[in-house]
Amino acid sequence: MDIIALGYPGLFLAALLAATLLPAQSELLLLAMLATGRFEPGFLLLTASLGNVLGSTINWALGRFLARHRGARWFPVSEAAMVKAERRYRRFGELSLLMSWLPIIGDPLTLIAGVLRTPISRFLVLVTIAKVGRYAVLMAVHGYLIA
Repeated sequence: MDIIALGYPGLFLAALLAATLLPAQSELLLLAMLATGRFEPGFLLLTASLGNVLGSTINWALGRFLARHRGARWFPVSEAAMVKAERRYRRFGELSLLMSWLPIIGDPLTLIAGVLRTPISRFLVLVTIAKVGRYAVLMAVHGYLIA
């Protein structure tokens, strides 16, 4: 199936999945959709950003839920790894969420923000800046002007 044929909903879903702990890629899809000339760049930016922020918010919510179960045998992260992640997050503070767009470290950052009970309002502001900024820079670098 041609994912571009799914249009904006396909991009939203790809961006949402890309922001969770699941492996997915939304940047290439965004660029492919822009290259077709069939989609409005501003709406693509909005769609990808909303999906990506929602995916990060799912991670935050999972972190809030998982924090209550740290001692459980099934808990997916060792206590040592949790302490290390918490120490790093506290050292760099909530502003580290501006790095939530980065591959590999971005998704765990949003999860640990939930574990450490970062207020959702601050979380959303910082993550939205990061996610919109990443897609906007990507679009600008590839010559797509956002009106």
